[in-house]
Order: sequence, then structure tokens, then C-alpha cells
Amino acid sequence: MSDPETTGRPSSSVAPKADFPILGTELNGKPLVYLDSAATAQKPSVVLEAMDAYYRETNANVHRGVYGLAAEATARYEYGRTAVARLLSTSAEGVVFTKNASEAINLVAWAWGVRNLKAGDEIVLTEMEHHSNIVPWQLVANITGATVRFAPITDEGELDLDAMRGMLSGKTKMVACVHISNVLGTINPVAEVAKMAHEVGALCLVDGAQSVPQMPIRFDDLGCDFLAFTGHKLGGPTGIGVLVGKPDVLNGMEPFLGGGHMIKDVTTEGSTYAASPGRFEAGTPPIAEAVGLGAAVDYVMGVGMERIRAHEVELAGALLDGVGSIPGVTIHGPKDPAKRAALVSFVLPDVHPHDMAQLLDQDGVCVRAGHHCTKPLMARLGVNATTRASAWLYNGVADVEPLVAGIGRARRYLAG
Repeated sequence: MSDPETTGRPSSSVAPKADFPILGTELNGKPLVYLDSAATAQKPSVVLEAMDAYYRETNANVHRGVYGLAAEATARYEYGRTAVARLLSTSAEGVVFTKNASEAINLVAWAWGVRNLKAGDEIVLTEMEHHSNIVPWQLVANITGATVRFAPITDEGELDLDAMRGMLSGKTKMVACVHISNVLGTINPVAEVAKMAHEVGALCLVDGAQSVPQMPIRFDDLGCDFLAFTGHKLGGPTGIGVLVGKPDVLNGMEPFLGGGHMIKDVTTEGSTYAASPGRFEAGTPPIAEAVGLGAAVDYVMGVGMERIRAHEVELAGALLDGVGSIPGVTIHGPKDPAKRAALVSFVLPDVHPHDMAQLLDQDGVCVRAGHHCTKPLMARLGVNATTRASAWLYNGVADVEPLVAGIGRARRYLAG
């Protein structure tokens, strides 16, 4: 990769846009300005090439074949796992591949929750959770008789730690908390949350779907028992997610799915199971997707996670300043760029977020509109939907300019 320009403001991206083929295209006759990375990130060429090479050169099933092609396929697949372990400074034994972050959370809810929760137990979440970290726990609570409780947020869009602490007790068995809110951009102090959970004997799961692509993370430093994230927000392909867990906790859990590879032995009387991560990876896994994820991890580590985080703070400041300069706009979440991710969710009176997104689309600007799979949070904020602009390593501060100009035009055209 070539070194991007980093002097002065406005800055360029920290990764060349030329590395991402789609960013050189046009939308509605305008240069594409992609500001929806919180939903999915664009893919660098190295990811596309790695997946293509797997299919062209080493396509075979993994783990069981003894011929050379299968051995090479297995090596490329497992490289994806070791790459994730390297990214998070953790053991590959605790890296389980899933379909996405939602499945990773479901794995814990069903493999651990159904077998350990009972009537009277409590699961503590927060008001800013994505549906993926709400619905699985509600499903399991309905089966086990456990209760789901929600820690509140402040009017500034931050987690009310004192209120959460007051909710935790011997009844609490799981505390599941998002690391970065996909709506508010809030960065939660998950290490402190995990510490609070462990003090009452509970486990802690962190939803890292937004945080893993945006900041340096050491799994042990988080202090949690489980960390879930997804490949496609990291520049990898769709169809692969990750559950990172403490190996002793994972090996104490029963499998989520049954089938090939996840077993130690099978007889007509019963089965015994492989150790983690194999016991949670039944059947043929997402091989090409794991290869692509490994390439994506190498790419972001080549850029540097500390560098990406510093750039995110700069982009957050530019988004807050630019969108915040528009008369009448309300931005939800912390106003300090250092406390948030490079995304802003906003509301403009008399302009529906879907109309805003469609008008911005005409300018080649891609943003997200809706409830962002956070309906309880929308209710807490008193809105039905917001417009969200989210940036990543391939965006520069200059990408904020067409966004702000487009919002201004929408305001003049639709408001009042």
C-alpha cells in the first residue's frame, strides 16, 4: 500500500481508495461517497483476490482430506483463524467461526444460556443494544424462565454505569453489552462492565461488531468471557462471523449444532465432542469466507489499528462539526469525538430519514436510514428513525463535504 497523505486538515483516508475497486465507481452520475460502513464495509482487492485464488487453486473440503489440495485448503482456512487471534492478541483455540455476529451471540445464548439459566435468573442488557443482542436472550428467557433487564442510558447517549451497577446481583447470570453503539457511536467501558459482571458471579458478552474494525483490541484486556463480531464490517466477506471466547468457558459448553467435524467420537449410544473451536463448527465451514477474512485482517493490521482509531476520531469530529452546523439538526450520542466512533445519527425536523437518504443517493452519497435494528433505543430517544452516516479507513474528511451539502439541499427542499 502506498502511504496516504496525513498532513493537515482536511486529511485523506488512511487507506488508498484505489485499494477498494467499488470506490472508483459512480452512483447516479456522481462519484461514489460511501458512508454506510457501519452496515457493511467495502472490500479491498486483496480480499477479493484471496477468495478467488482459493476457488481457482485449492478448492477442496477442509480438515478431513489427506491429499495435498485438501491440506492446502485447510491451511488457508486455518490461517484466517490465526489472523483473527493475532488481531485480538488471543489464542486461536478460542476463535470460533460462525455465519455472522448474530449467530455468534445466538451460539452463546443457546449453547450456554438454555443449559444454565433458570427461573429467577437475570440477563442484563443495555438500552442501546442491537436486536442481535436482544432477541436471542428474549428467546432463551422465554424457554428458561429467566428475566431480561435493560440498563438505561443517559440523555447524552452514554451508558449509565451507576444504574447498571445497581441492577446487578446474585440473580445476574449474564451481562451482554455492545462495545460501540451502531446508532449513538458511543464507546462503552466494557472492561468495567465485565468487571462488574464478574463481581456478582455473572458472565459477560461483548458485541464488538462496530469496535473490532475501528480500534486496537486485546481480548484479555476487555475482561469479557465472549466477544462477537462479523467479517463484513472489517472489510472481509459476508457469511462469516467470529465468536471469541475463553477456552475454558467454551470447552465447558455443549455444542450449538451437531454434525461432521465437531465430534470426538460417535456411537449408537451417544457422542462425545471435540475441543473448541471444532465443537462449535459443525459441517463444512465457510472456507472461502475464512480465507477472505484472513486477508482482511492482514490488510487492516497493515494499515495499523492505532492509526485507524486516530483517523476515526478525526472523522468523527468532522462529521459532528459538519452535520451539526446545519440549522435544526439533532445529532444523537456523545459530542466528544474521542468518546465515539466515526458515525453520526441525526434527525432533521420535517424531513423523514428515508427521504433524506434517497435525496443524498441522488448526489452519490450512501447513508443508512431507519431504526438500525435498535427499536428499544429509538423509543428511548423518542424517534421512529434516524439518518446515519458512518465512515471508515477509506474515507477522508473531504467525504463529509458532499454529505453536508446534500443535507442542506434536502432541508431547503423538504423542510417547512
